[in-house]
Amino acid sequence: MGHRATSSRQGLGRRLALFAILCGACATLLAQNFPNRPIKLIVPLAAGGTGDTIARAMAESMSKELGETVVVENKPGAGGLLGTEFVSAAPADGYTMLVISPSHVINPLLHADKKTYDPIRNFDPVTVMANTHQLIVAHPSVPVKNLRELIDYAKRNPGKLSYGSAGVGSATHLNMELFLQMAGITAVHVPYRGSTQARQDVISGQVQLAMDGLLPLQPFLKDGRLTPIGLTSNKRALSNPEIPLIGDVVPGYVSETWYGILVPAGTPKEIVAKLHAASARALNSPALKERFMKLGAETVGNSPADFKKLLEIEQKTWAKMVKDTGAKAE
Repeated sequence: MGHRATSSRQGLGRRLALFAILCGACATLLAQNFPNRPIKLIVPLAAGGTGDTIARAMAESMSKELGETVVVENKPGAGGLLGTEFVSAAPADGYTMLVISPSHVINPLLHADKKTYDPIRNFDPVTVMANTHQLIVAHPSVPVKNLRELIDYAKRNPGKLSYGSAGVGSATHLNMELFLQMAGITAVHVPYRGSTQARQDVISGQVQLAMDGLLPLQPFLKDGRLTPIGLTSNKRALSNPEIPLIGDVVPGYVSETWYGILVPAGTPKEIVAKLHAASARALNSPALKERFMKLGAETVGNSPADFKKLLEIEQKTWAKMVKDTGAKAE
């Protein structure tokens, strides 16, 4: 009996070992032939925003590097949840990629009562494409030209200022709340369903302030319809070096805005490596660097391991911020 049991276990072990070898061989063959059909790059937001614009520039460059078409598909809804959940459930074969920003780690925190994706375990990182900038802008009717004047005005006029954001729990909301806390001032939060409406209402003067991305604000800064107040990042934008940093006036304030690419967890490492190599070559090309700079972004192209570390740090940072602000999904 003992001999038969031992023999059976040995046989099972050999079969499992053979299965593992066959799986490895299949994965290697899959990677060698990758890609042999178009790749989807899912943007979980509406077309026309900063992430969408960066994704389309990246898709064009990656198509050239991979020798296959990379097609951008917008899947907006629920603040990015719908598109992200779509990719988390997609086959882990490298043919479905996801564009993310810090909201990728914020959304599950806001939906703590709902079973949704895990921002780290459900995905494998490829690379960060670019660092971009968010900034505070003011309607010209607000008698301020810089951050110091804004802080002084808010202290003299409590309850008089309001600001628009892309919605409760969005990066624009939390970045602004972090600034208000650290500056010791208040402003009434007016959440919108996306940054477009918030931008339109600050341009029209319905709200006095807004936190938004530098790229979509460019035309309104150039024609004077909005006053730039301060960038959230830790260095000035190459495209707009004249705009100061919030941290110059509020010591310790910094909040980076970045856009990266993920694939479903379990994607063969050889395929992830191919996608990363193609991304890095694209991001190192002078043409894409210049194109991103005109969009108010700087190329990155870091390793998957470094990107994972960034996601882990961001998860801890935003968990504290969501807790401190009491932000919840609408």
